[in-house]
Amino acid sequence: QVQLVESGGGLVQAGGSLRLSCTASGRAFSMYAMGWFRQAPGKEREFVAAISWSGRSTYYADSVKGRFTISRDNAKNTVYLQMNSLKPEDTAVYYCAANIVLHARVVLTEAGEYDSWGQGTQVTVSS
Repeated sequence: QVQLVESGGGLVQAGGSLRLSCTASGRAFSMYAMGWFRQAPGKEREFVAAISWSGRSTYYADSVKGRFTISRDNAKNTVYLQMNSLKPEDTAVYYCAANIVLHARVVLTEAGEYDSWGQGTQVTVSS
């Protein structure tokens, strides 16, 4: 497992932008497929975006496609989630997750496929 720390959350008006970061400790970060999930009050955790360890494959939930962008910098052990055109319904605690995969283009979209999780960062979008 790897230790994950998210940052970058906050309060923003609808239509605004935020960039979340998730920094991993430990070695072999470049072998980890990474994902972002979110959980709103009273709702189940849901998938947001995922990226392969090579960075060459990404996948998004339909609700964020075209507005959010996931990327990674393996030299900095960090994955990012750029969130644009934010909506009040994007309000949630955002979590990053990681797991080692063998293949360079594999993305993981189910929470159960990840074995390491960060503590979460709150994103609040006001209307």
